[in-house]
Amino acid sequence: MTTTAITPKWHTTAEVAVMLGFGLSKTKMLVLTGEIRSVKVGRNRRVLPVWVDEYVQRIATDAEGQAA
Repeated sequence: MTTTAITPKWHTTAEVAVMLGFGLSKTKMLVLTGEIRSVKVGRNRRVLPVWVDEYVQRIATDAEGQAA
């Protein structure tokens, strides 16, 4: 029997909150304000993994700029 790992194409807001170590309320606010890109699928918001990476990179770049 072969086991196949399935990589999710989308993340829920709750999954993104866990990934970032943020609370759900803060993550929802970041999504709603556009800080973290998302799309609405039916009644739900979904976030591409690359959009989470973009957010983290943008925050890290801003922090580096302020430290200099």
